[in-house]
Parts: sequence; C-alpha cells; structure tokens
Amino acid sequence: MSQTASADASFTAEEPAESVAGADSRGAQRGAEGPTATFRRAAARARRKAALDDQKRSFLRMVSHELRTPLNAVIGFSEILASELYGPLGSPQYKEYAKLVHESGLKLLKLVNQIVEIARLEGHVTDLDVAAEPLDEAVEDVMAQLRAECEARGVALSAPDLVGMPGVLADRRGLRTILSNLMQNAVAHSPRDGVVTIEAERVAGGMVEISIRDQGEGVDAADLPRLLRPFEQGGGASLTRTGEGVGLGLPIVDLLTRAMNGSLRLKSAPGQGLTAIVSLPGS
Repeated sequence: MSQTASADASFTAEEPAESVAGADSRGAQRGAEGPTATFRRAAARARRKAALDDQKRSFLRMVSHELRTPLNAVIGFSEILASELYGPLGSPQYKEYAKLVHESGLKLLKLVNQIVEIARLEGHVTDLDVAAEPLDEAVEDVMAQLRAECEARGVALSAPDLVGMPGVLADRRGLRTILSNLMQNAVAHSPRDGVVTIEAERVAGGMVEISIRDQGEGVDAADLPRLLRPFEQGGGASLTRTGEGVGLGLPIVDLLTRAMNGSLRLKSAPGQGLTAIVSLPGS
C-alpha cells in the first residue's frame, strides 16, 4: 500500500492534466472517424478471416489427399491379394495376412476421415448447404449402409414410423453423417439380438427431435459430457470396447448439429442403454 501511495504522489499536478487531455484528444479523434472508418476496420477483419479460412481449407485438402491416396492403394491391393484375383498366393497365411491388412487399412481410413472432419468443424471451415431434407430418405439410406454390419453383429435397426417422419433443414451429407455416426455407435454397443430404435417428432419451437436408442449396458450420467469431447470414451464397460473407435463419432455429431443450428443431447443410465437426441430445425 505504501509503495502505491508513494508512486501516486510522485506525479505532478500538470502530468495528469496532460494525460487526460491526451486521452480526450484520442477519444475525440476516434469519434471523428465515424462509421466509415469502423466499416473499413470490420471489412479488413473479415478479409483476414476469409484468407485464414482459405488457408485452413487448403491445408485440410492437402492432408486429406496425402493420407487417403496411399491408404486407398493399401486397401485396394490388399483386397486383390486377399481375393487371389490373379492366382493363388501359396501359403494360406498370406491370404489371411492380406485380409488383416485390408481391414486395418479400412479402419485407418475411417480414422483419417474423422480427424479431418473434426478439424474442419472445429476450424469453422465447413461448406454446408442447408436446405429442406426428407428425414425418411436419409434414415433409409443409412439403414441400408449399415445392413451388413447389423447382420454380422446380430442387431436389428427399427424405424417404426419411417414414412411419417417430418422433414428437417439440414445439409444433405451432414445429415447422413450424423445419422450414420449415431446409428453405428448404437449398433456397436448393442448386445446380440438387440434392437436400435430410430424415431422422430416435431416439438415446440419448430424443431424436429430425432432419437436413436440402443439396448446396451448404458453409461453413468456423470460420464455423458465426456463422450462429446474428442478421443474420450465412457467409463462404463459398454463404451470401452476392445479398441473399436477412438471416440470421435459423437463429437463430430455435436459439432455438425450446432453448425446446422441444432443440438445434441444424450440420455443414459447403467443398464438402460443410451439415447442420442438430435434437434434440428423442421422444414
């Protein structure tokens, strides 16, 4: 306190007056600039932001291309080897190893796609084309896409009122990405002979709620917020499965729904499965 008081006392009477005068002069100058100068500064900021967004897009395109190109070669050639397209490989182990390489390549490609998508969404460089989308068509497309995986796991997808589902305002690709991530997550955490239920209804405020419910072991409510953070998985046994996935599906859904003026919330309890509820504007 004494040092502060001493410092304050060291100024002469003229110095504060000059400081105040200088401040008033600068304030008056800024006031005199008027709306034109303010507009120019805002336009310059917008140009800098646009240039930065362009740089981010270029970087993501480059990374995506440089990673996907060799991965596609690994996946394609390993598939040729596994199927023995040009003749037998000889030892049966070679065919088995080629199949393992193919499966690992597919998993790695999926991870690359998810990481690039997370980077795009978190960097706000998405190019979404939001328009009226029929929800029933999107759900049907994703159900067909997951049919083989459902059969392998012994899990059924059920959409009781598929035809009556309301339309939404969403990006076509983004909507399918949301549904695919949520439905695949539900299938992965469902028991054999389990059922994943997809429903949709109009709610207050002109929104449409899409709920995807599984019959898995569920997760403690305290763990739910962690599931929306990249590379996080739940603490329950049902969400820490033998290394399948790295916890990017739900964060991607969360970022995509927010980019389309919607929201995602999760409901669960141990032994009661998990329900993901996406809210999007209705069309």
